[in-house]
Amino acid sequence: MRSADRAAETSWSARECELLAVTLQLLQEHGYDRLTLEAVATTARASKATLYRRWPTKAELVLAAFVEGTRENKVEPDTGTLRGDLISLGESICAHVNTHASTIRAVLVETSRIAELDAMMHEQFLDERKAFMTHVLARAVERGEISANAITEDLWDVLPGYLIYRTVLTGRSPGPQTVAHLVDDVLLPSLTRHA
Repeated sequence: MRSADRAAETSWSARECELLAVTLQLLQEHGYDRLTLEAVATTARASKATLYRRWPTKAELVLAAFVEGTRENKVEPDTGTLRGDLISLGESICAHVNTHASTIRAVLVETSRIAELDAMMHEQFLDERKAFMTHVLARAVERGEISANAITEDLWDVLPGYLIYRTVLTGRSPGPQTVAHLVDDVLLPSLTRHA
């Protein structure tokens, strides 16, 4: 997706989307510790003052780049079945986490230290993902696949939580078989037992 197209869907200007894309690219190439605002400015042909005006700290810039980078992967599945939607969602999470594992580690460290970043992470990333899963499950209720009372607060985090944990903390990248086992052996039995 081009920067101008993304800008139409976000609160960022086209230029800010370009700066965030450069940041994400440099993060993937060099990691959080070796990333500098000077390198972002040079690569993007921008002034450091432009970056500092919008993102006063490296942590804020990285979090914004991470959140914006996830927007491209956020295509809502609509396969016609709950199982298909969950598999599609899981595979999308795996692809994204495998690409951005080092960035996620860095973001988690920074959000654990800075309350404002933690709030941004919840508002701009986690709450949005929860709403996404809510919609997938609501469609399954409408189709009669599951009962509304089967949806509990604990289930929201199972799919992304496990896949992110496995990739980021253990270094064992999950694949399609992992997603299928998680959906078939954990999520679907939990969601359909009240049907």
